[in-house]
Amino acid sequence: MSTTIALSELTGDYVLDTTHTRIGFVARHTMASRVRGEFEKFEGSAHLDGDEPARSSARLSIQANSIQTRNQQRDEQLSGNFLKAGDHPTIDFTSTGVKQTGESTFKLAGDLTMRGVTRPVVVDFELAGAENDPRGDLRVTFRGTVTVSRSAWGVNWNAATSILVEKKVTLEFDIAAIRRS
Repeated sequence: MSTTIALSELTGDYVLDTTHTRIGFVARHTMASRVRGEFEKFEGSAHLDGDEPARSSARLSIQANSIQTRNQQRDEQLSGNFLKAGDHPTIDFTSTGVKQTGESTFKLAGDLTMRGVTRPVVVDFELAGAENDPRGDLRVTFRGTVTVSRSAWGVNWNAATSILVEKKVTLEFDIAAIRRS
């Protein structure tokens, strides 16, 4: 962890810095090894309790139609056919628990809702840094991943895609958050 700030000093309420946060994914495709993408529109917040991390919480809401893979046709298929963004405009995560697993590592349990289906997930996170920015605001950064099965949320288009696109998708989180005054 690249910080000189003690965990206990991080206690407070935070808002995502969306210009410095990346919410992405990786899926294996039989014809193009891996497809990487990200979501451009999202918002979220967190409460960190440095003395008792189990009392921390987080919330994230992603605009499903903001998916970007650098291929417009694929983006439209993913947004419309896979995520059904017209019927389910957001992908939401609400934490249900936090467990500290190391000096700067955590397991963040929560409910992930896609396509109107809610399932529990556990995201592995690492506190990557904490520092005061030039304006004096405390910024924290976290990196995290979780691998999910598309079928648990009904994320599929047709029989061919269930063969061409791997059933498991890795969600990637590079989070930057600013403590509110």
